[in-house]
Amino acid sequence: MNTLLWVLAGFIAYSLLAALLRARGILPEYVRVQGPLTTVHTRRGRELLDRIAAPKRFWRAWSNVGLGIALVIMVGTFVLLVYQAVVILQNPPAPTQVNQPQNFLVIPGVNDFLPLSVAPEILFGLLVGLVVHEGGHGVLSRVEGIDVESMGIVLLTILPVGAFVEPSEESQRRADRGGKSRMFAAGVTNNFAVTLVAFALLFGPVIGSISVAPGVAVSGAYAGSPADAAGISGGDRVTAIEGTPVNTTRELDAALLATDAGTVSVELDGERTVSVTRELVVAGSVEGNPANLTVESGTDPIRVTAVNGTAVSTRADFESAVGDSRFARLDTSAGERTIPVGAYITVVSENQPLYNATGTTQPLIVSSFDGERITSSTELQQALDRTDPDQTVPVEVYRDGGFETVQVTLGTNDQDGNGFLGVRIFQGTSGLVLTDFGTQEYPAGTYLSLLGGDGGDGGLATAFAGSPLQLVYVSLLLPLASVVLGIPNFPGFTGQVVNFYQVGGPLGFLGGGVFIFANVLFWTAWINLQLGLFNCIPGYPLDGGRILRTSAEAVVSRLPVDDPHTVVRTITTSVGLTMLASLVLMIFGPTLLG
Repeated sequence: MNTLLWVLAGFIAYSLLAALLRARGILPEYVRVQGPLTTVHTRRGRELLDRIAAPKRFWRAWSNVGLGIALVIMVGTFVLLVYQAVVILQNPPAPTQVNQPQNFLVIPGVNDFLPLSVAPEILFGLLVGLVVHEGGHGVLSRVEGIDVESMGIVLLTILPVGAFVEPSEESQRRADRGGKSRMFAAGVTNNFAVTLVAFALLFGPVIGSISVAPGVAVSGAYAGSPADAAGISGGDRVTAIEGTPVNTTRELDAALLATDAGTVSVELDGERTVSVTRELVVAGSVEGNPANLTVESGTDPIRVTAVNGTAVSTRADFESAVGDSRFARLDTSAGERTIPVGAYITVVSENQPLYNATGTTQPLIVSSFDGERITSSTELQQALDRTDPDQTVPVEVYRDGGFETVQVTLGTNDQDGNGFLGVRIFQGTSGLVLTDFGTQEYPAGTYLSLLGGDGGDGGLATAFAGSPLQLVYVSLLLPLASVVLGIPNFPGFTGQVVNFYQVGGPLGFLGGGVFIFANVLFWTAWINLQLGLFNCIPGYPLDGGRILRTSAEAVVSRLPVDDPHTVVRTITTSVGLTMLASLVLMIFGPTLLG
């Protein structure tokens, strides 16, 4: 039974037990249960709300700003959700991890993108979000003369997940539309304010106090690879090879290529040393590679013992055995294979430089670039780094069983300003991840740069660098990075990830506490923004649906209609059902229609 089913079973058992206790009169009146949710009501604290609501002019101005923002977001949300629903109906996409039902639950450990390691930070952010949201409703209720019947906390079974304020329905009916609209908008206004403050602190002094630790961060080692056999694993940092310091993957590869030793000394974390006995293995593969080899994640790699009849144990041995030959005969533990040697291109984008020269979007292999022999993805990337936009270069490609040379006029790479082919390159050689070491890099510098810090990283981080709004946008994507950005998900500075960073700068005196502070700010901002945006959806009973109703009443009251209540109800119901249908399509459409 998976985790989601266990959670659902627990919810059902709790709901049945609560129903039994309520039927027997055991639960007190101030405790109310609806399914797995329990609310504890109290009338205490209303005097505090009155004191906070005293500067009424300020709170009205504050909520007027929030109301304007909410109306803009409501319109944008409606248009976006309807557009996405239409796109899914016309061209259903394949289901992804995002579409799985458990990933719509904000429960760490159940949601694939919300790990248990940051559960305290997520729950804190959720509590802050719900308290300021409901507190905003309570304060503006008193500002507008609306009575508050009760307030209290919300429990998910026994876990506190929020707070609530219960305005009097009779007082709401007596309040004017403007007052009610401001009251409904107060919650999302506070959520957005908390988001702004949390992100300002995160992108300012907190991230400014974090830097990337020396060495190459290791997210893991390929199963059965030399690094795996030597005990190198996720959380380690490779700081030196045979005494040569390394800080990037390129430096690590260069240090490994520079030595012929079968066993190399590897320094980890600047403290301990291990010996790695190298052997050439195929640790990964792309579907459709010319060797017709498949290496599944987590399975033992395929050993390569000889190339073109020459025994090999390192990547340098491989390149020496290949020489100027366009083909390589591999003796492997899976049998003999003959492959064209080069950088494997998985995607050729339409109307981009290489497509314009070859006229195809099908996978191919680049074996020569600008007169330079290419045997791997690294060599092709290095060759591109030495080019300029609009430069025309000869490119030799292998496709349809033969080699041909085409003239390619390069475009501009927006990430680094160099020449651009308009392709996606698979790491390794000819669609195979050939390695004599076997570590996988964790993009520590990329994450820090995406958060506005100095990660010393170009590429993806440079592409998203820019305004504070871009930083906020990227931060929202980081927990979903594997789906959206093509890099591992970033839940925060947790667990083994902390080893990839060091603390200094303005908050250096806090030591490791900086990482906790960063996580709290990150998830508080992330959850508050999500709460604010979700509640702006114009569908009842969300705040957006209530604002839609008061806005519709204001407009319809000025129209010459006999039954304004029916017109308002038709408008709100139609918009609400449209939103519900759009959300259902976004969640279940890819699975049902794709």
